[in-house]
Amino acid sequence: MTIRTVCVCGAGTMGSGIAQVCAAAGFHTILYELNTEVLQKASMSIPSTLSTLVAKGKMTRDDADAMNARISYTSDVSSCVADLVIEAIVERPDIKAALFTELAAVNGAQTIYASNTSSLSISSLAGSINDPARFAGLHFFNPAPLMKLVEVVAAAQTAPTVIDALTSFTATLGKTPVVCRDAPGFIVNRVARPYYIESLRLAEEGIDLETIDRLLEDRGFRLGPFRLMDLIGNDVNYAVSCSVHAQLGHPERLRPSILQREKVEAGNLGRKTGRGYYDYQ
Repeated sequence: MTIRTVCVCGAGTMGSGIAQVCAAAGFHTILYELNTEVLQKASMSIPSTLSTLVAKGKMTRDDADAMNARISYTSDVSSCVADLVIEAIVERPDIKAALFTELAAVNGAQTIYASNTSSLSISSLAGSINDPARFAGLHFFNPAPLMKLVEVVAAAQTAPTVIDALTSFTATLGKTPVVCRDAPGFIVNRVARPYYIESLRLAEEGIDLETIDRLLEDRGFRLGPFRLMDLIGNDVNYAVSCSVHAQLGHPERLRPSILQREKVEAGNLGRKTGRGYYDYQ
């Protein structure tokens, strides 16, 4: 299975980052987003990011121009024809499934489909296309241009050749692929739940969240849990917590925090909205 062209669906922070990574590795990349305002923002932010890298001497202007030329932007799903389609939209299985059904209608029999979901069942999403053997998980971490790890998630239906192709593709991006089976939270988000949830429990009990962040950072974590949740997005983090909690049978130790639910309901999602556990305005 040869991958030459990539379509990334979803032009938010994660999708834009994945598109940038693919273009940097030499792939012609289509960035699809139904919301034209979000798409326009991405079409401005990616070139701006590359210009910043040029100004810092981390890449040449010729390389930046070549990368920009490899990315096309569209809000027309019929333009999403590629060897590999990576979905990075909202964490709702019904919306993801509907998108994959549309994508399968415009692509050929050799296209590979991958979801960047943090925790939803890859096996369930695979049912959105006629040939679920061509469906897998490809879970990048935020920010995608910087984070090296990518989980390559095999559903029960996924063909071994698809996993091989995605593993090779991920390595070509300069990332570190880790193959895992479809399971609640895969590897990283399953292990990370207590990091977030126990910290939220302490905050609910009245311990200052900045103190929690500082202490954990002093113990070697790159980011404290509250700074990290603000970076990821509280809506995404809360959705993952709810998904893992439900799929594992609602264990009390993984019960999602009301504190985070309140942040989501108030629209205080973190860096992307200017306010979360901290103020970024």
